[in-house]
Amino acid sequence: MADYDYDDEDLPDPSLKNIIEQESLQWIFVGGKGGVGKTTTSCCLGTQLAKHRKKVLIVSTDPAHNLSDAFCQKIGRDPTPILGFDNLSAMEIDATEDLDKMQRSMEDATGAGQDDDGTGIQALMSELTNSIPGIDEAMSFSELMKQVQNMDYDVVVFDTAPTGHTLRLLSFPTILEKAFGKIMDLKDRFGGLIGQASALFGGGSPDQVQDALIGRLEETREIINKVNTAFQDPALTTFVCVCIPEFLSIYETERLVQELSKFGIDSHNIVVNQVLFPEKDAEELGEWFDSNKDGLQSHKR
Repeated sequence: MADYDYDDEDLPDPSLKNIIEQESLQWIFVGGKGGVGKTTTSCCLGTQLAKHRKKVLIVSTDPAHNLSDAFCQKIGRDPTPILGFDNLSAMEIDATEDLDKMQRSMEDATGAGQDDDGTGIQALMSELTNSIPGIDEAMSFSELMKQVQNMDYDVVVFDTAPTGHTLRLLSFPTILEKAFGKIMDLKDRFGGLIGQASALFGGGSPDQVQDALIGRLEETREIINKVNTAFQDPALTTFVCVCIPEFLSIYETERLVQELSKFGIDSHNIVVNQVLFPEKDAEELGEWFDSNKDGLQSHKR
């Protein structure tokens, strides 16, 4: 294979300026392998977007949240204003907490309880989660999107979990279709079980419990299908892939871009972190030192 010499003029502009300038964007996902700088990239994008948009939200969907560390302030489940900005907020979501909250709301709505063996809605949700991996995340993501859509944000930046979790997020519509089939299969088997728990604790009827769960799944499916349509519109959504110049990271980024293409999601930006330019960096460092050496020397004294 022939070697080619590339001039800097042949390369695209090494920046994400095109994202900042695309005012139609509403959803920006930042993803890639663990430890490549996704959170740093997300925060940089958020702060730059805040200079051009009215209201910006950064959402961490990674179970190992880092937004609080990046901004040096406590960030919770609800949108938290970022210090130093009047139009930038951030939030860190917890799929397990969201699912528990959803379960409690269904119990309150139906009056269904649970005994020491975990029957009732808890047993039905547990069976559904075990039978269909990812359904808990799908329902949690649906709750998040419903909440975000009701907020008045111009653009939302998602600091996503490592690649595998992100790809599962994109498959949520398929997961929900399987969930509907599974819940129908379980309906007869769990009807008696939930009925016994309801009778013991004065809870709702089996039909109430099943209708509540099916209704919640239907609502979840509608939200995610609507969101999925928006995600496939390059005018509204883009995915920024982040990697470092190592084989495994580049290989995983290639796989991510291919999967995004299958889902019809735009991904025309790739950020490569930890790239060093010795000559250029040394020159810039020398210039910086010359202009700041007086301050450095006084600090040393």
